[in-house]
Amino acid sequence: MWSTFIVQDEEVRSTAISGRGAEALAGMLGVQSGGCKRRTRAPSSSLNDHQKGKIKLTFFVAIVGIMLAVLGVGTEFWVELASSKSINNNETCLAAHYGLWKSCMKRLWVTDVDPERETCGPIDLPGESNCTYFKIYTTGENTVLFHKIPAKNLAVSSAMVAIVSLFLMVMGAVCIIMALSKGVQFFLKPASVCFTVSGLLVFLSLIIFHQSVLSLLASDHSIPLHHELSWSVACMGCAGILLVVAGVLFLLLALPYSSWGKCLPNRNTDGL
Repeated sequence: MWSTFIVQDEEVRSTAISGRGAEALAGMLGVQSGGCKRRTRAPSSSLNDHQKGKIKLTFFVAIVGIMLAVLGVGTEFWVELASSKSINNNETCLAAHYGLWKSCMKRLWVTDVDPERETCGPIDLPGESNCTYFKIYTTGENTVLFHKIPAKNLAVSSAMVAIVSLFLMVMGAVCIIMALSKGVQFFLKPASVCFTVSGLLVFLSLIIFHQSVLSLLASDHSIPLHHELSWSVACMGCAGILLVVAGVLFLLLALPYSSWGKCLPNRNTDGL
């Protein structure tokens, strides 16, 4: 009888101890799993209305730059060439203007030109115009203006760099549209890179084009010409500035607020 009671008592104690151990183990696992959940919880990167307003304002600056770049690339008023008023006869004179894809020769009346001006022009005076597209992109033939031949490799390089810059502008615009539609901050950094690089490529295209103009003028000295950059180049220059500014602003908007807190002084310090 006593042996049976002792055995039952030991079984009850062992069951209680094992139950307490299971509860303690479950509690420990619960705490650890809860800690893991807290550790794996990622901070929210969604954009609030204030951030979206800043992004839209900066995107407007980038859109203006894109429109100016498209206008500059698509027009043929990059440089104006003017010959002397007395190169042919006393009635008409020749002037020309061209861009990345197209050139135009224009015959102006000498009577319309300013008497104090030694060369033919400006190009916006009324006259007979003849425009042709560059054959170097289709048949590979060189373009001849006033018996002068521009460097083919420089002209093609300038056009290709401009096309790459336009492609990067489109990619940057797509990134900003994704950031605004999805409400995430992740797409701001690639948009910043696209706009900044596209702006730098715009300036590179202008530099290469100017070198091609100098090469054209140096190819033949039989006909002296006066050259000046026109309004298409001004559009491209403004576009490059706006795109670089937009890229820098997008990069600043992509920085976390903790970085701003480290850079800016704390206003709640005791000394203030």
